[in-house]
Amino acid sequence: MSASTLHLGKTSTLPASPEQAVLDYVPNPRPGTLYLIRFAAPEFTSLCPVTGQPDFAHLVIDYAPGETIVESKSLKLFLASFRNHAGFHEDCTVGIGQRLAEEMRPVWLRIGGYWYPRGGIPIDVFWQSGPAPEGLWVPDQGVPGYRGRG
Repeated sequence: MSASTLHLGKTSTLPASPEQAVLDYVPNPRPGTLYLIRFAAPEFTSLCPVTGQPDFAHLVIDYAPGETIVESKSLKLFLASFRNHAGFHEDCTVGIGQRLAEEMRPVWLRIGGYWYPRGGIPIDVFWQSGPAPEGLWVPDQGVPGYRGRG
């Protein structure tokens, strides 16, 4: 994990799959400080593994960084690579959280996947690396439950 990145300031192409995507990590600019970083991806897309039809979600990723932070362009490309990935909502949401937690080793991480209805039922999926550290301000993710057109 060095400060050099594959994507930042360079021309990058969309990875063919999440497995091929390379996430870049840079040093935490405030090491030793307990704080929260939030990424929201309101137009996340993957494919249904049964029908091949697109599935849509609003993802919210919150984490308290350790020694590194994820570089946002590489995260954007990683998330976009799911457009070609056939996976259930649970696989996509939990897989993203686990990969970030394993590679970045944050103090704490959680992900909320607020999926739009499939078969008339919205599915929300949540995962976190463990309990939030004491003293960390963790705001609500701010995504209301699905209410249809109303």
